[in-house]
Amino acid sequence: MTDFTRALRRLALILPAVLLAPQPLLAQEPAPPTPQHLTPAGGTPWIYEGSDVPRDKEWIFGELPNGLRYAVRSNAVPPDQVSVRVRIDAGSLHEDESELGYAHLLEHLLFRESKYLGPAEAIPTWQRLGATFGSDTNAETSPTHTVFKLDLPNVDAGKLAESMKLLSGMVRSPVLSDANVQAEVPIVLAEKRERGGPAERAGNASREVLFAGQRLATRSPIGTEATLGAATGASVSAFYRRWYRPENTVVVAAGDIDPQQLAAEIEAWFGDWEGEGALVPAPDFGDPVAPAGADPANPVGEIGVVVEPDLPRSFTYAVMRPWRPVQDTVAYNEGLLRDALAQALINRRLESRARAGGSYLYAQVSQDDVSRSADMTFVNFAPLTGDWKSALDDIRGVIADALATPPSQEEIDRELAEFEIVFTSQVEQRRVLPGPRLADDIVNAVDIREAVAAPETVLMVFNSMRETITPERVLEHTRALFAGDVIRAAYVTPEAGEASEAAIRAALGETIAADAEARITAQAIAFDDLPAVGEPGEVVAQAPIGVLDIEQVEFANGVKAILWANDAEPGRVAVKVRFGTGYRAFAPDEAVYANLGYAALIG
Repeated sequence: MTDFTRALRRLALILPAVLLAPQPLLAQEPAPPTPQHLTPAGGTPWIYEGSDVPRDKEWIFGELPNGLRYAVRSNAVPPDQVSVRVRIDAGSLHEDESELGYAHLLEHLLFRESKYLGPAEAIPTWQRLGATFGSDTNAETSPTHTVFKLDLPNVDAGKLAESMKLLSGMVRSPVLSDANVQAEVPIVLAEKRERGGPAERAGNASREVLFAGQRLATRSPIGTEATLGAATGASVSAFYRRWYRPENTVVVAAGDIDPQQLAAEIEAWFGDWEGEGALVPAPDFGDPVAPAGADPANPVGEIGVVVEPDLPRSFTYAVMRPWRPVQDTVAYNEGLLRDALAQALINRRLESRARAGGSYLYAQVSQDDVSRSADMTFVNFAPLTGDWKSALDDIRGVIADALATPPSQEEIDRELAEFEIVFTSQVEQRRVLPGPRLADDIVNAVDIREAVAAPETVLMVFNSMRETITPERVLEHTRALFAGDVIRAAYVTPEAGEASEAAIRAALGETIAADAEARITAQAIAFDDLPAVGEPGEVVAQAPIGVLDIEQVEFANGVKAILWANDAEPGRVAVKVRFGTGYRAFAPDEAVYANLGYAALIG
């Protein structure tokens, strides 16, 4: 279920905004017929096949004879808007060596010219329809998919029909001519240059180490100058024909309109789409494999040291296992909950050690299924100084204790209480979840080959299994998280000579004694024991700002408060605090630490 899964899209690239002159809208088509391919009553929707997870009945599912699948639902947040997502099961991992960057290049080309939109007409036409182009609002390319995104405001039946027609023309019939490819490649290369720099170099180098021997090691969605420069209309068309097929496509629509109308439009504009040639299976993404001679009990493999003078220190090591599709059952999700509990217990101890004056600024353990390439347990931390080994030993000592001894029931109960707050809050906020978020949830579930669950289902699964959680079962899951086929590490440092691959390999190969000092014992705290809140502040000014019903209150000490009472999200209060002067407070030689401090603050 998507509520229990991890983020997979770290390498997504976004199409840049291109502002062009508006063009007149095309003529509206007649209303389509009633949908004919909805999942019948009592049938199993495609996303729940092989799963016993209770169906989220807000969603309506369908599957066309050509293999295209869709999901639609009614949602009035925000009012009068429809969010549409078209997901193609093709990303940078589907590229041959001569095609690096083609998935992302196609993302651009579909907006350049297509069946119903002439050259340079797509973006101004969508803007005329109300779609806003910018960060993550039009398309994204990841290692495993390409997604086209549209959030259409002030929608009605005519605008919906027009939008679905134009979108179908882009996806089904783009114009992939030599001229269009030659026009778009320089834009992609400019994007590549803009995204370059220390962080990009460090990320690429780290990925090459962590995924050594797998396709993900060398397939960044942005591609290479050589392969993009050699792209032609024919070569890009070959990639398009191989992967852009109805069998590889999922359309999702959620918005403030009859879901039957959404389904009917999808069927009308995508129902007669046929792929060219035989369906091609996805390539083998490869498995993480330990190098020859690695110790089976502690299979330390590839190590990388990346020197970037403009970046802070960051150390990552990962215990890696092959990724395999799962049966997304209730039992499977109960296991994910126990995994999450095991991670939360370790992370709280790591945080306690850092706050007590440890050798690292922050440290975190997390499990992630990365791009259908590996099931990984990450350990990420930032050494306070160049003495990375002391930090590594301290963190491994805390983990060794978690692997040796079960947690206390007191620790478990504390984390379960936190989980309950989160899951209960999700239920309470269900009716105010925005359409784009709901549509993205389906896309993410499809990407990781899992089902989607209503918040009530998540809370039900949690409540039904929490009494079965024992210290011994948590210990079992902790040990499973740190067992794998290979251990790899990448250390980013600003100082050359500070570390070597041999030194890190030796450090990871050492046996570390369990350190139980970071275990946390709860202490009862009464309100009388807390510091006094203090006297109320003196209000020196209070007045509306002239926008909606927003008021500004200014206190004698200079603090300003912006207050807005509204019923957009019933039962919810949002508080945001801003202080300081942001990046202006950092000297040029200190700016590199801004994001590092933020990571420590929210960790």
